[in-house]
Formats: sequence, C-alpha cells, structure tokens
Amino acid sequence: MRALHHPDLTSVDLATLLGALADPVRLSVVRQLTQAGGVVCGQFDALSEVSMSTLSHHLKVLRAAGILRVTPNGSFRRHELRADEINDRFPGILSAIIANLPERVGVPA
Repeated sequence: MRALHHPDLTSVDLATLLGALADPVRLSVVRQLTQAGGVVCGQFDALSEVSMSTLSHHLKVLRAAGILRVTPNGSFRRHELRADEINDRFPGILSAIIANLPERVGVPA
C-alpha cells in the first residue's frame, strides 16, 4: 500500500480548510470520525448515500486540506481527524463546526 501525502498544516490556509468542510458528505465524515475516533474506509455511514468512488474523492479532499490522517491498518486504511493539529493552527474552528453539526448531516442521494 503506497504512502499518502499529508500536508503540513502550516501550509493550509483557512479558506482551504473551510472549503473542504463545505460539503454535506464531508461533514458527515467529520461527524462520524468525531464520534468514532477513527474509521476504516469501508465503514463510513456515507456509503449508504454515495458510491465508494465518490466517498474516496471526498476523503481525498479532506486529507489534502489537512483534516484527515490516513494510516495503513492491515489491508485497509484507517481515517482519523487531525483535531489537535487543526486546533493548534486554527484554535476553536473545528470544535465550533462540530458543536454545530446536526445529529445526522444531510447527505444528498
């Protein structure tokens, strides 16, 4: 399994971070990661609403924006929020977003 690039958060600006979070599917992923701590790719709730290829795209956007860290876990990849790192770079932003998420983020069909 090839290694994935994770940006240094000092190179991520606020517009990039907020842009990555400006999608219901990605907010659903963030909500689930907040609750679960980490999720293996095939276990995301969003898969009931979008295809695996669409979810993969959304996970890539979140990773490129510095929101996710993806680590190998056997033959799967585990996704985790980089919450502490994001809080160091943008204090309070992620916790404010998470605190205002509804119980279930509307994922379009």
